[in-house]
Amino acid sequence: SCTIIDFIPYRLRSICRLQRIQGHMMSSKAGSEVLFEKVGNAGVITLNRPKALNALNLTMIRHIYPQLKKWDKDSETDLVIIKGAGEKAFCAGGDIRAVTEAGKAGDSLAQDFFREEYILNNTIGTYQKPYVALIDGITMGGGVGLSVHGQFRVATEKTLFAMPETGIGLFPDVGGGYFLPRLQGKLGLFLALTGIRLKGRDVQRVGLATHFVQSDKIASLEKDLVDLKSPSNTDVAQLLESYQEQVCGKHRRDYAVTLHSCGLVLFSAGSVEEIMENLKKDGSAFALKQTETLSKMSPTSLKLTFRQIQEGARMSLQEVLVMEYRLSQACMVCNTDRFSPSLLAVLIDKDQSPKWKPSTLSGVSEQAIEECFSSLGERDLKL
Repeated sequence: SCTIIDFIPYRLRSICRLQRIQGHMMSSKAGSEVLFEKVGNAGVITLNRPKALNALNLTMIRHIYPQLKKWDKDSETDLVIIKGAGEKAFCAGGDIRAVTEAGKAGDSLAQDFFREEYILNNTIGTYQKPYVALIDGITMGGGVGLSVHGQFRVATEKTLFAMPETGIGLFPDVGGGYFLPRLQGKLGLFLALTGIRLKGRDVQRVGLATHFVQSDKIASLEKDLVDLKSPSNTDVAQLLESYQEQVCGKHRRDYAVTLHSCGLVLFSAGSVEEIMENLKKDGSAFALKQTETLSKMSPTSLKLTFRQIQEGARMSLQEVLVMEYRLSQACMVCNTDRFSPSLLAVLIDKDQSPKWKPSTLSGVSEQAIEECFSSLGERDLKL
């Protein structure tokens, strides 16, 4: 998962970097970085790092997970609401900069963060009580993982969705291998490879959000949600639908032009190379734009992601998360030459000109991809 928070300069000594990483990720301020309230019979989670666009760190994960477990067993908690503080973001992703530097320094954070994040994703995906994510703002990477697996995801005109990981040498994780291939046609593969952003109503129309409500109605919706008495999923759905029906005309527009099915047909292929060939042959403005976008992405990430989406289409959420944990560790540990220098170039140096290794799709061997999907044995994710 990735974020668009501010990044520190790269020219730091390794030991100083690691100390800063650990201090940031395990900060004593954690209690204020995520807030928990009981309002009526609702448990309300507020991601409270607005200056960092509510980017998710390990300490926040370690607070949210046990609280969800506690509320799940509490007879006086009937539903859970999760939201972000501030005006801009629900959650702009996981704090991947710190995790990546930890991987370079050999710190266990690179294992702990992904393992515990994915366990939290699975907890949300299997939650027994109504779980409502108010994604009123930027929702990327790890923020998608905190929302998309829940029963209810409420988008607004301020929602900005993306899984931009192929552009930073990673892959669309947090269960992306599960929910993306289940979108209509080749839309999920398109979103996964290109990292394109979806805005507002489009997020709901494609199925990533379950409902669309105007941003200025969110506070009122939250009040009505917490006032529900012992609500079933049907009760919550009916309330959300009543708010969706109030949406004014200016938000009732069609899909963005880029999502027309005629263009997505070009992504029906047996490999990334075939997709590139389809785009080249087509020659339309849409095809040229996607060719330009894909040419900037990590070739290894593109091939990993293509295989991830293929495999995930026939897996359960739990199987996908086990697979993605293997991929995360391949990205962090064994492939520093292939991933980390370019990742750090994008995230920390902000030069936007990463030097991928290998630099071409043809240079990425099938064996290298296969190894990334290999079992970790005793270190495999256990759900």
